[in-house]
Amino acid sequence: MTTTFDQKLADIFNKWTIDGWPIGNLVLVFIALLLSMLLCGLIGMEREKKGRSAGLRTHLLVGVGSCVIMIISIYGFPEATSEKRDVSRLAAQIITGVGFLGAGAIMHSRSGIKGLTTAGTIWVVMAIGIACGSFNFILATLATAIVMVILVIVRKFEIKISGKKPYIVLTAPANEAILEKIHLISKEYNCSIVGLTTELIEEEGGNKISCSFHALFGEDDVPKVPEYVAKLQKETNSISIETFTHKQ
Repeated sequence: MTTTFDQKLADIFNKWTIDGWPIGNLVLVFIALLLSMLLCGLIGMEREKKGRSAGLRTHLLVGVGSCVIMIISIYGFPEATSEKRDVSRLAAQIITGVGFLGAGAIMHSRSGIKGLTTAGTIWVVMAIGIACGSFNFILATLATAIVMVILVIVRKFEIKISGKKPYIVLTAPANEAILEKIHLISKEYNCSIVGLTTELIEEEGGNKISCSFHALFGEDDVPKVPEYVAKLQKETNSISIETFTHKQ
C-alpha cells in the first residue's frame, strides 16, 4: 500500500502522546484548521476584491466547515471500529450541501448568467477544506495555488478574448426597424452577430423591443467597439443600450 508524505506525517502526530494524552491529534487538528482558513481565505479574498456576493467570509465558512466535518468523520466516533467507520460518508454529504449553496450564487439577467465562477470557487474551497480535514496538506496547498492562477492569470487572457465579443442589450421603440439596422451597421463594421434574441416589452407609454446579442469583432476591429455601439444607439433611436464584457 502506497503511503503519501501527508499520511506519514499524520501517523507521526497520531502516535505523539504526553503522559498518555494524545497531544499529537490536537496539534494535527490545529494545523488542518489553520491551513484551511489560510488557503480558503486567499481564494475568498480574491472574490471579495472583485465585489462578488460570496466573498471572504463565505469562503472561509465553507472551507473551515468542510474541514471540521472531515475531522469529525475521522476522530468524532471513537466507539466505532475501523471496520464499521466510513470516513467518506460525511464528505459525500458536504459535496451535496455545498452544491446547493453554490447554486444560490448564480444569477440570471439580461446580460447573461453571472456568478458561475463564484459558485465554482465555493465548490473548490469545500474540496480544499476536505483535503485539509483529511490531512492532505500538500494536495490542499497545490490546489489553492492552481486555483489562484486560474482566477488571476487566466482571467486576464479571458478578458482579452471576451473583448472581441461584447454582449449588447439594446432597447428601442417597437416601431423601429431595429433588426435590419443592427445587421446593416454590423456589416459596415465587419462584425458578426451571434445569439440574437428579441423581447417585446409592453408598456402604457408605448411598446418597446429589446434585442440582446454577441457582437464578434476581428482582432483589428476591436478598437471600433465604442464607435459601433454609438452608431447603434443613434441609428436605432435606442432608449437604452448596454455593453457587457466578461464579469464572472
